Amino acid sequence: MGMQVSAAREPEPTGHRPLDELDRSIVQALQIHPRAPWTLVGEVLGVNPVTAARRWQRLERAGLAWVTAYGRLSDPRIVVTGVVEIDTEPGHGEDVADALGAHPEVVNVKLTAGGRDLVATVQAGGLEELARFTNGLFRATPGVRATRTHVATAIPTEGSRWRLRSLDATQRARLERELPRPVPTRDARHGGSPHSRGALGLDELDTRLAELLGTDGRMSVPDLAKATDAGFTTVRRRLQTLLASWLWLRCDLARPLSGWPLSAVYFASVPARHLDETVQLLSTVPEVRSCSITAGPHNVVLDVWLRTLADVHTFEAHLAQRLPRLTVSDRSVVLRTTKHMGRLLDRDGACVGVVPLPHYADAPPHTP
Repeated sequence: MGMQVSAAREPEPTGHRPLDELDRSIVQALQIHPRAPWTLVGEVLGVNPVTAARRWQRLERAGLAWVTAYGRLSDPRIVVTGVVEIDTEPGHGEDVADALGAHPEVVNVKLTAGGRDLVATVQAGGLEELARFTNGLFRATPGVRATRTHVATAIPTEGSRWRLRSLDATQRARLERELPRPVPTRDARHGGSPHSRGALGLDELDTRLAELLGTDGRMSVPDLAKATDAGFTTVRRRLQTLLASWLWLRCDLARPLSGWPLSAVYFASVPARHLDETVQLLSTVPEVRSCSITAGPHNVVLDVWLRTLADVHTFEAHLAQRLPRLTVSDRSVVLRTTKHMGRLLDRDGACVGVVPLPHYADAPPHTP
C-alpha cells in the first residue's frame, strides 16, 4: 500500500528566489505563445525585447522555466497514454521513480501519498506497444510490487492550457492574435487518408526536429537547420507543418514558483451520459491542470494544483457542489514530482535534465 496522507507535509520553501512581476509576465506570455518573437513579447509587456530575452534566458538556465514540444495527446494516432498507479516495496519509492524516469516512454513520475506510492504517465505508439512496454518495464524494475494501468481514451484538458494570472485581457488577446494560424497539411506532405497513422507519420527529419524542440521548444529555425544539417527553407516548412498537425508546445514553470506549490491526483467517476458535460465544466476550474478520460474503474483522472494541504479537501468539496454527478473515489497528495513531460526535476521543482520524449514515426516519404 502507499504511504498515508497524514505523512504528507507542507512543502519546504524552494531554494530559488521568488519571481518578480516581469518574470511572471514573460512566462505567461510564452504560455500563450511559446515561440513568440522577443519583439512581440517586449511590445506586449512594454519592455525592451533584449531585457525580456535576457530574463527568459536566466530563468531557463536556472531550470525554472522551459518550453517543450510533444506529440498531441488528443490524437490517438499520434500517441496512446496510460496513467499507471504503482505500489513499491517499502523504502523503494525514490529508487523506482529514478529508474522509471530514465525511460523516454515514461513522461511523468510523481511520488504520492495515499493508495499508491507513485503515479506515472506512459506514452506509446499504440495499445499493443503500451501493454508490451509497461509489462516489460515494471517487471524488470526492482522494487515494483504491483501496477494498475488506466488507458486514456481522451485527454480533453492538459497542462499546456494552464496559465499564470499576470497579463491583462488586452495583453492576452494581442498574443493570441499573433499565434500561427493552422495550415492545411493533411495530404500535402504524405497523401492518403487522414484517418491513418501513415497520413500523420514522421520521417527522420521530422523526428529529429521533434526531439530538438522537446529539449528546447524555442530553438530558432537557423539553429534547427544547423543541428539537422537541413536547409533553412525546408526546416521552416517542416516546422510549420509539425506544429500545425503533430506537435503541441507548452511553457512550464517550476511549480513552487507558480503560487500553486502543492499537487494532488484525483480518481473519479461520472455516468457516461454526463461525461462530456462534466469534462467541459472541469476545463474551466482553475486548479485543474489536466484531465484524462480513462477506461477502468475510474473514468476521470484529474491532476490538480493547490495552494495548501487543506485545499485537498476544500477542492473536493467544491467539485461535489459544482459537479454533483462526479464522484471522487480516491485521491493522492503528490509528495514530489521527479519527472514532468520529459524534464527531470530536483526537490525544488527545477529542471536538472531532459530525457527526450518519444515520437512515433510511421512515415511514408515526403513530397519534395
